[in-house]
Amino acid sequence: MIPREKHDRMANAIRVLSMDAVQAANSGHPGLPMGAADIATVLFTRFMKFDPKQPNWPDRDRFVLSAGHGSMLLYSLLYLLGYEDITIDEIRNFRQLGSKTAGHPEYGHAAGIETTTGPLGQGLANAVGMAIAERKLRDEFGADLVDHKTYALAGDGCLMEGISQEAITLAGHLKLSNLIVIWDDNRITIDGAVSLADSTDQPARFAASGWATETVDGHDPDAIAAALERAQSADRPTLIAARTTIGFGAPTKAGTAKAHGSPLGPEEIAGARASLGWDAEPFDIPSDILDDWRVAGLAACKQRVAWEKRLEEAGNGKRSEFERRMRGDLPASFGNAVADYKAQLAKDKPKVATRKASEMALEVINGALPETLGGSADLTGSNNTRTEQTAPITPDDFSGRYLHYGIREHGMAAAMNGIALHGGLIPYGGTFLVFSDYARPAMRLSSLMGIRVVYVMTHDSIGLGEDGPTHQPVEHLAALRAIPNHHVFRPADAMETAECWELALGEAKTPATIALTRQGLPALRTETSSENRCALGAYEMATAGEQTAVTLFASGSEVQIAMEARARLEAAGCPTRVVSVPCMELFERQDPDYQRAIIGEGGVRIAIEAGVSQGWARFIGEDGVFIGMDSFGASAPQEELYAHFGITADAVVAAAEARLERQTDAA
Repeated sequence: MIPREKHDRMANAIRVLSMDAVQAANSGHPGLPMGAADIATVLFTRFMKFDPKQPNWPDRDRFVLSAGHGSMLLYSLLYLLGYEDITIDEIRNFRQLGSKTAGHPEYGHAAGIETTTGPLGQGLANAVGMAIAERKLRDEFGADLVDHKTYALAGDGCLMEGISQEAITLAGHLKLSNLIVIWDDNRITIDGAVSLADSTDQPARFAASGWATETVDGHDPDAIAAALERAQSADRPTLIAARTTIGFGAPTKAGTAKAHGSPLGPEEIAGARASLGWDAEPFDIPSDILDDWRVAGLAACKQRVAWEKRLEEAGNGKRSEFERRMRGDLPASFGNAVADYKAQLAKDKPKVATRKASEMALEVINGALPETLGGSADLTGSNNTRTEQTAPITPDDFSGRYLHYGIREHGMAAAMNGIALHGGLIPYGGTFLVFSDYARPAMRLSSLMGIRVVYVMTHDSIGLGEDGPTHQPVEHLAALRAIPNHHVFRPADAMETAECWELALGEAKTPATIALTRQGLPALRTETSSENRCALGAYEMATAGEQTAVTLFASGSEVQIAMEARARLEAAGCPTRVVSVPCMELFERQDPDYQRAIIGEGGVRIAIEAGVSQGWARFIGEDGVFIGMDSFGASAPQEELYAHFGITADAVVAAAEARLERQTDAA
């Protein structure tokens, strides 16, 4: 136990660093770090398992600052504890271009930042995913190698966001006793008192969702420690509601919205220094206080040393597999498994929906990769995401490899981010493509952080049929393609589906969406080849008989329409080629010569996709023809819908002939 006077001085170091950094930047949120400093000091000096000198060791506790606007709390902690990435100069350069101390914590900028937070509630849901990953890996590798906690500090905004309900009910259902959430209950938001907009009894809400709950004084270190001690042995996740004063120590702004999101100002900072008994200059931490923090950091490393000994004693096979999994490397045998499967596809030529083709590919993938962790947002039978290797995970049995996420698309996507961030597992989860709208904020963060998450999105067009326009995605492919560092795959048949899965799993720093059909599609790729042609993003599926007059670009289910139209145009003496475009993003990675060769020069260019036209100008230019959707869909059998909206081989042939006639007349 740390004496109260020593604790206060250590906590005040967080407060002054935070208010000074925000003041120097003339931007930021001093209130939360000042209010939550006591919580953080207790947590990191008495409970957290970590090592500033080996910050990424696998069995460390995870700390998620879900209320990411209070980023100076985390940066102050990392500096004080001795993490090398966060120096006092980085603290001085808070929110400046090129600094590691961004306005909100950014994963990958510095060791000790476990996830990118800022969009409220995301970090809380990430923490649920991290706790799931720990439980799963502990079941697989044993508590000697995997036995740690996930802690999250959440604010009022995190708990008001709808994603919090999805996250906490999932955690409560799964009985994630390794998850401890501390609520910074300061009762203040940007607009003012929380009571302006909310009167929820949050502990009661968590309790109703299966959590243990406690209410403590967030400025009483012994009360905080006692609650955390009880949480260590809980049989379910724990919420600690810690009543705090935002901007603690500020003479006139503490406890008000004025301390939330703006610098305190010189006079208020001077008053805070006086009230806290702090007489050091800005960014100067007295050596005795800094030594106390650094000793806390050094003391924590003893558990890492003991863990490394246990890893050494685990045996070569178990150790090498654990280390491979935590590095994120795929086993060498994976490529051979995919190659063998592709050879079988070339032989069998299956006519199946690509959602079924995805299930077939997953049977191979899940057999070759023990680290895959599947799931679906209550659409398992529609998404085809469960295979024979993936028994369900239950609250009392984590030996399975499949999560029933329930009707929680947003929570599922954010939890998968947490699973990926934890390491050792590759998460994939399914829903309908139209419901990517519900998951998109977390999908964007997957891309921003550069982590391997696979989103299986089925029912990818009007081809789903009778469910109608509410379920028929029109703009969703274009919307997802607009996210930087996100691969959107739309395979045309079983062969392309296998290749797209191989590519999605092979990218360690880019998440992927695989958009899949409900309707059956013919086998278009029937050759045996070790080359992954989808890796090119776009490739020539069928060449023209002579010098090309027409080029047809298409993705997914519309490639078969392009192939039918090509056959008719070729029979009519019009040389036509077909380019399959399974991934626009990968096409942009290719060298300019390849891109020019695929797009071609001159002739008629037509793009076909059962979605809106955004993105296709890259292939067809301003003078090309787009055949697709410019409205919402309708409720009818899929064959009738394609005819009704003019996405047919007849329409392609007519458009090509009309454009060729126009070119002839112009000549």
